[in-house]
Amino acid sequence: MKKKVIALISATLGLLFWFHLSAAEAPAQGQAAPGFSLPDQNGKVHALKDYQGTWTVLYFYPKDDTPGCTKEACSFRDDLRQLEALGAKVVGVSVDDTSSHAKFAEKYHLPFPLLADKDGKVADSYGALTNLGLIKIAKRYTFLIAPDSKIAKVYQSVDTSRHSQQIIDDLKTLKAGK
Repeated sequence: MKKKVIALISATLGLLFWFHLSAAEAPAQGQAAPGFSLPDQNGKVHALKDYQGTWTVLYFYPKDDTPGCTKEACSFRDDLRQLEALGAKVVGVSVDDTSSHAKFAEKYHLPFPLLADKDGKVADSYGALTNLGLIKIAKRYTFLIAPDSKIAKVYQSVDTSRHSQQIIDDLKTLKAGK
């Protein structure tokens, strides 16, 4: 019995390691942002080219209406005026469907698009997908995309309670040319 448990644990760890290795790497600062074309919570399709000429906060999150994701989304909502004053648009992305996004956006009065990346291809192109075979979930990564559609900043370690303020501070610094 003990050998079977050890074999099962080894096989599981091996699969997790393989899935981790098969994930795409996140684009680095200065690289072109990967393109996307996805529907939002209202069914409207958004593409990266729609945001050219403006700063874009493209944030990936694991799951609608969960504590960390709600805190992060509500912080972006609450700081949206400051972000817009700095010339930025906020766009959320998860592997949840448009119906789930619609309920989440309505419940918390989220005034920005939540894009449905049901197959995880966009999240994967940004290195923000955890793929466990039958289960796919977006990692909590954010990409600050410059008006020229290049990655200005990558956030792979996010504190949901202060993330939007961190982006505001970074936008001020980037716009000042520092």
